[in-house]
Amino acid sequence: MDPLLRLWCWCAAATHQRDDRGDVPGWVLVTVMSVGLVTALLTFARPALVGMLRNALSSVQ
Repeated sequence: MDPLLRLWCWCAAATHQRDDRGDVPGWVLVTVMSVGLVTALLTFARPALVGMLRNALSSVQ
């Protein structure tokens, strides 16, 4: 690799500032929507899940 090109790449990488803050409102929205989705699914699936767990535990004993 050409030394001048290597120096240019190093300088470009050293002066580039990264923004690591992320998209906070986006992450908040994803988290809130995930909690809402899990809550909605558990509302309908809770009786079936409890029944499956009881059957599984009773078959172990």
